[in-house]
Amino acid sequence: MSLEKYNSKRHFDVTPEPEGKKAAAKDKLIFVVQRHHASHLHYDFRLELNGTLKSWAVPKGPSMNPHDKRLAMMVEDHPIDYATFEGDIPEGNYGAGHVDVWDHGTYEPIDEDGEVIKPAEFNKSLHAGNAKFRMKGKHLKGDFALVNMKKDEKTWLLLKHKDKYATEEEYNSEEYAKKSSLAYTEERNKGKKTVKKK
Repeated sequence: MSLEKYNSKRHFDVTPEPEGKKAAAKDKLIFVVQRHHASHLHYDFRLELNGTLKSWAVPKGPSMNPHDKRLAMMVEDHPIDYATFEGDIPEGNYGAGHVDVWDHGTYEPIDEDGEVIKPAEFNKSLHAGNAKFRMKGKHLKGDFALVNMKKDEKTWLLLKHKDKYATEEEYNSEEYAKKSSLAYTEERNKGKKTVKKK
């Protein structure tokens, strides 16, 4: 995907989001995970590749528990500048709601044996539907994989590999969210009617 789809969905005279432009490659590839409370709360998982951020919406957020298989829906590429974006997308705009950076850092593409590979090889792995990478963030550390479900090109699973960083405990991304993020969600949820199951 290019950034054309990203740009076509946004009105930059209204939204504070950065306009989509490709960026030159740096020494290390970056990643960012953004907590995004739009029509529904989800986490946006983004990996730098080929001058843009490859992006997936993860409803339950990433997990450090290898037993968790997190659904990840691939969305349009985002510009590298989006990695630092936080704030409110105004009502009436695509993705309207609150965005906060949940985690960020660098990552390394790896092969089946855990050896670091070049971005071009990682790109091939993504197209093949099985990409592995090593994350170096505050919350997310160690080896992960993105596996395409083969239902369509958009449906993936985000998986944590067993390593020294993995946990067997229940993992909830919300426990690591910023207080401002949680306060926004609490305020937004006020007044919503709870439907009791019969």
